[in-house]
Amino acid sequence: MAAAAVALAATGCTAQAVGAAGESASPSAASPSASSSPSSGASAAGGAEPTASAPASTPPDKLLMAEGTENEQVRELQARLRQLGHFHRSPTAFYGSMTAKAVSSFQKKQALPATGTVDGTTWERLTAASRKPTAEELRPPTTNELDKPDERCMTGRVLCISKESRTLAWMIDGKVVSAMDVRFGSENTPTREGIFKVDRKEREWESTLYHTSMPYSMFFSGGQAVHYSSDFKARGYNGGSHGCVNVRDMDRLAAVFDQVKVGDKVVVHW
Repeated sequence: MAAAAVALAATGCTAQAVGAAGESASPSAASPSASSSPSSGASAAGGAEPTASAPASTPPDKLLMAEGTENEQVRELQARLRQLGHFHRSPTAFYGSMTAKAVSSFQKKQALPATGTVDGTTWERLTAASRKPTAEELRPPTTNELDKPDERCMTGRVLCISKESRTLAWMIDGKVVSAMDVRFGSENTPTREGIFKVDRKEREWESTLYHTSMPYSMFFSGGQAVHYSSDFKARGYNGGSHGCVNVRDMDRLAAVFDQVKVGDKVVVHW
């Protein structure tokens, strides 16, 4: 009973602020020393200010972005690739495997080596082929697009949660039954990755650590749970959790909550 009480006391998480990139957690892989988007160059001759993505000062062979990079230039990269039909999700500012595939696709079309990384030449070709993204293109208000499901999600009943696309898909026997946007813990309190199972469900719950409401909680790793977040609904990706998987669509989550059973699989992946 004492052990159970300790475990119960450690449950719950709440919202907290995150960095401007909006991503909640990222792998520990080091990022290339890419500077931010080539937007801070000096004024062009004649007094004209260059565009936000003017690539004039970028050496063609300099590595700018690769898997693991997380910054605002990656967000712009993703938005430009989306304009051209190579990237099919909302920009996240994190350079993951799906972004690498999109870059390779663009490079092949441009007859460049399909490295999946962005050097000066690739960036110059991309900025020439696309236009400067609008604020809405950089941070779309629409629902995130789903990744191709992780292989571990293809059998049985699974809450399949992707950190890269920031989505949760409720899947049964490889088919998506419902999907929704999610956000994760910050860099200091990351959402754990791996294969878990739903340990317990609480339709109404208050965090025992932070004393905040956590409706429709489905606990899967200690105090970490999938649950509705009014802060996520109000502030979107300008905030983060202390490790939980936040959902902003209460009605959709409520429907999934009623279907999920204790013991169902949970997969959290990039």
